[in-house]
Amino acid sequence: MSTPAATPPRPVDREALRRRYRQERDKRLRADGPKQYLEPTGRFASLVEDPYTPRTERAPVSRDVTVAFIGGGFSGLCAGAKLKQAGIDDLLIIEGGGDFGGVWYWNRYPGAMCDTAAMVYLPLLEETGTVPSRKYVFAPEIHAHAKRIAEVFDLYPNALFSTKVERLEWDEAASRWLIRTDRGDLIRARFVGMGTGPLHRPKLPGIPGIELFKGHSFHTSRWDYRYTGGTPAGAPMEKLKDKRVGIVGTGATSVQCIPPLARDSRELYVFQRTPSSIDVRNNHEIDASWFEGLEAGWQRKWLVNFAQLQSGGFAPEDLVQDGWTELARRIRDRVVAYAGNQPARPGSDIYVRAYEDSDDEKMEEIRARVDAIVADRETAEHLKPWYRQLCKRPCFHDEYLQAYNIEGTHLVDTDGKGVERIDETGVWVAGRHYPLDCLIFASGFQFGADLGRRCGFETYGRDGRMLGAYWADGMRTLHGMHVHGFPNLFITSIMQGAGLLSNITHNLSESAETMTAVIRHALDIGAREVEASEAAQEAWVGQFDGNVRSMLGDADCTPGYYNNEGAPAGQRERLNGARYPAGAVAFFEFIDRWRRSGDFEGLAFGKIEPAAARAPKRLDVPAK
Repeated sequence: MSTPAATPPRPVDREALRRRYRQERDKRLRADGPKQYLEPTGRFASLVEDPYTPRTERAPVSRDVTVAFIGGGFSGLCAGAKLKQAGIDDLLIIEGGGDFGGVWYWNRYPGAMCDTAAMVYLPLLEETGTVPSRKYVFAPEIHAHAKRIAEVFDLYPNALFSTKVERLEWDEAASRWLIRTDRGDLIRARFVGMGTGPLHRPKLPGIPGIELFKGHSFHTSRWDYRYTGGTPAGAPMEKLKDKRVGIVGTGATSVQCIPPLARDSRELYVFQRTPSSIDVRNNHEIDASWFEGLEAGWQRKWLVNFAQLQSGGFAPEDLVQDGWTELARRIRDRVVAYAGNQPARPGSDIYVRAYEDSDDEKMEEIRARVDAIVADRETAEHLKPWYRQLCKRPCFHDEYLQAYNIEGTHLVDTDGKGVERIDETGVWVAGRHYPLDCLIFASGFQFGADLGRRCGFETYGRDGRMLGAYWADGMRTLHGMHVHGFPNLFITSIMQGAGLLSNITHNLSESAETMTAVIRHALDIGAREVEASEAAQEAWVGQFDGNVRSMLGDADCTPGYYNNEGAPAGQRERLNGARYPAGAVAFFEFIDRWRRSGDFEGLAFGKIEPAAARAPKRLDVPAK
């Protein structure tokens, strides 16, 4: 179906718009905030299990390695690649899934694709000689790329799959980390990297009666193709042709899987609390001959360009040209028009005015697009987002809104209240019952949960200090990676660093560079231990106190995981959501200078070994 041209936006009445934004936000505020979600336990415990790879029994592994990395997603893959390039071959990657891929191993729902352009989202494209097929590639291609990285850098022999870490404990006498797993393994590692990520452990909505439903149910991150039919590659889900299907949630995941569900289900009921903003995606194939003409080092150039625009900076050109950068271009052009010869840095009055005017214009266009596409007027009104575009993760799709024109697809808008309750046969909203055969939860992941809950294990540092308890009042790190009292531990976190939410993999690749540089230096000088000093850590954390980098006004933002579900943000939430005050590009530039200086300011290297015991230095080993 072709997309009609959107009606030109009406002039914006700013005061009326702000009132509407606040009214819609207030409908959705809940006293329980992030606590409204449930962990998958009891009848839902299987949601954290692996439906794709059968567990094969094996003997427990006992090994002593130089580096162990927990997590086989893009974080672990980038780390493994960089370590191998630095000549550090003695490594082990521990992954709970049955293969590499992380979030792209688990998420195989129909329609799944990256929502940031593949040229900047997929890491190590140049190093692996990979040409993305499209500007936004689908999940099977992303998972295949993850496996390709592992193959190119020979990481498969260094991996333990279908293995969950149960405990991570520092052995003071040996200066080693002891890693215990659910397979009875005991791994002794000189250094440990932790890349468990925020998008692998599903959460459930705390709807009364959720455990009562006797039809079929599952979470989108554990899609049940045995029930639905079809494949992750997009084959029709033929088993749904006589089924009444309900889906709870209309975030980034639902936006992608609702079109195929609408196509294949007899009836589809979409239970919506808050509509997503749906802008044009305009996906298209990538010309392989054009790709081959890119100069060496093109991907880093594209990454910096994208991050520059996303950080409120200015770039002479927009290499990626997508919905993420379009708003940035509008802001840039307005700043130039408004500023004249005045300085206009992010946060200045001129910049804020340019941001607000640009965002108002863009959101009016997005709401006008709903009217242009959705045939039913009432449905269209309920699909319009009333908040600023970056209050929730923006969505881009050319089939989602069109799905509501398909006979049998029903939007059940809850007016911000959410589903009332669930019973044995279906879902209740505003006193009306919707009978269902299948109920799908598109309720996201444990993004803001504490570390132990999100990772599934606890970490014990010096003197038995537990990391979860140490961070009870918020993260305390140096550069978002190093923690005082937890030597030789490298935590991959987007927060207290660049915090580039629009392209998480850029954060991961930079973290891998940093971890590798520190480990290589420690090995070269024979340091058995490397640890952030308490003074350096506290100085780093101190810059975030009252200085959380955000342009989103609380009065306008609808609740979501970007803003602690609308709950008041205390010190813990502020620290856990803090980003480098000067922006992502400034952080990447800072950390690159820090790495290259060789001083590693803020870190203490201790227990120096004799030169004869040191690992040989082998830099820039070519990939296999």
